[in-house]
Amino acid sequence: MRQAGSTTHAATLFAVSVLVLAGCHKDPPAFQMPPSLVTVVTVKPQTIAAHYNYQGVAQAFKHVEVRSNVTGVIVSRAFTEGTDVPKGALLYEIETPIYAGATENAVGTLEDAKARESNAKVNLDRLKALLAERAVAQKDYDDADQTYRQAVAAVAAAQGTLEQAQKNLNDTKVRAQIAGRVGRANLELGARVVGGTDLLTTVDQVDPIYVNFSPPQEDILQWRRDIANKRLQFPNGKLRVRAMLSDGTYDPQDGTINYADIQVDSATGAQRLRATFPNQAHVLLPNQYVRVELLDVKRDSALVVPQRAVQQGIAGAYVYVLGDSNKAGVKAVQTSAWQGTQWIITEGVKAGDKVIVDGTQKIFPGAKVNPSPYNPANDTTLKTVQTDVEASPSFPIVPRGHQ
Repeated sequence: MRQAGSTTHAATLFAVSVLVLAGCHKDPPAFQMPPSLVTVVTVKPQTIAAHYNYQGVAQAFKHVEVRSNVTGVIVSRAFTEGTDVPKGALLYEIETPIYAGATENAVGTLEDAKARESNAKVNLDRLKALLAERAVAQKDYDDADQTYRQAVAAVAAAQGTLEQAQKNLNDTKVRAQIAGRVGRANLELGARVVGGTDLLTTVDQVDPIYVNFSPPQEDILQWRRDIANKRLQFPNGKLRVRAMLSDGTYDPQDGTINYADIQVDSATGAQRLRATFPNQAHVLLPNQYVRVELLDVKRDSALVVPQRAVQQGIAGAYVYVLGDSNKAGVKAVQTSAWQGTQWIITEGVKAGDKVIVDGTQKIFPGAKVNPSPYNPANDTTLKTVQTDVEASPSFPIVPRGHQ
């Protein structure tokens, strides 16, 4: 009986133990990630600077080809290639003996013609007096008058011959027609010059200097629309521009746009614009490539967000936005260009939207987030980016109200 009782007691203890263990084995509660920390910027319309740029090439303000008006052998070259020369500076001298001799002969011919004219005039006056007294025949007077007229014509012809001879003699000294920088000498001492056929050298005025650039027609049409819709502001008067050199530095002096071609290039679909730059230090040289940046252009009511707030997906660009109950949402957006450290948003967000800037790597649509205001002053990842071109109020693409 004791053995049976002990067995029953052991079974009872085992059953109680199973029940206790069964009671302790419950599923743990599901683990929930805490809301991700994000920074948020509230989208507000702003008036921002709109910096735009195009490829440009410098062109001399004036370019003169130096040629000789006479034929002969070069007997001297009076300039150093690549130096600045004043207007009228002697560049070349062509052999002069032939032209000097021709001038002397022309002087003698003129003197003879004047002497014949003087004698003819004296004889005509004498016969005129005698004719009044009926002492000579009318035919004698008419013949004297004809002789005098021929003498006058001979003087005029001799005068023209002398002037041409003197011009030829002067042209043996080839001078700079403008002040500027003289180029390479194409002909040296002893070379024979065949009149204006041979190019001797060139002179370029490079202060001031032109810079040409050509925005495409699509951009010009967009400028007009933006101006008409009051999305762009332009300064009164000529639009200032600056030139970025190939090493990333800037010409220290700004230029102004002063010309827009009335035609569009049919081959490129672009319209040529031209800016004038002061160039005392000759920083810019003809045929030099630069980036032309338009200044003082403002964009009105622009919606901008920091660059890294804009994500790229298969369907295009999008941003995360802060929705109700601090949940992340997604909006597809369209951008136009970088403006400094920000994207300009043209579609997809509106004023008052709260766009998530930092922390986007850890969130997804509908995720709970813990937002704090985005502070650019605390951002150490900003970088400066340039943009594309806008327009000028000083040439025909701009409506009359912006002139």
